[in-house]
Amino acid sequence: MRYQRTVNLAEIEHEIARLDAVYRPVATKPVDIMDPDAFKNMGARIQADLAQLAVDDQAEAVLRAVIELYAAGDETVRVAVRQLFDRYTSFRWAAHLPREWDTVEEFRAHLVHLSARDQGSDTRDEILGLQHLCDQALEAGIDVGPILDEVAAMSSDVDRYRMGSMRSVILSYGKR
Repeated sequence: MRYQRTVNLAEIEHEIARLDAVYRPVATKPVDIMDPDAFKNMGARIQADLAQLAVDDQAEAVLRAVIELYAAGDETVRVAVRQLFDRYTSFRWAAHLPREWDTVEEFRAHLVHLSARDQGSDTRDEILGLQHLCDQALEAGIDVGPILDEVAAMSSDVDRYRMGSMRSVILSYGKR
C-alpha cells in the first residue's frame, strides 16, 4: 500500500490498528522462563514468526506515512501520532524501517520514527537505539548534529519515565 500526502491520520490509524492485530500474537507470545533453552536464538525465532506474517512491506509503507505526517505536522498532529504508538504497542514493537541504510534521508527517517515512539515502553531501549543510529550514520559519513537538532525540535518535552524527555535525550546525545 502506497500512501500519498492526502492520507489523513484516521486512515493511517485504521491501517496501524489492522497491523497491530496481525502482530499481536507474536508480540505477546509467552516465553517459558522455566525452559533453559527459551532464550537461545530468541531473536531468530521472533524474526521467523514475524516473517511468516508477511506484512513487513505493508507495515513499512504505513510507517513511512506516519513518519512523513509526524515530520510535516504541527504539535497537535505529532501528539496524535505519539498516541498511536502508545495505543498500538504490537505495531510499535514490530514495524520497522530497513535496518541497513547509509543516507541522510534514511537516518532522518529513523530518527523521526524514534521521536514519534516517544520513549516507547523503556527509555533505555530508545537511548540504545539512538546510539546505534548515530553510530551507523557516523560510519556512513553523515553529520548527525544538524539532524539531531531538527528532530529534537519536533520531539516531546514530556519526561515520561523520569529519564528525561525525548527532546532532552536527543539533544544530550548530540552534545557528545
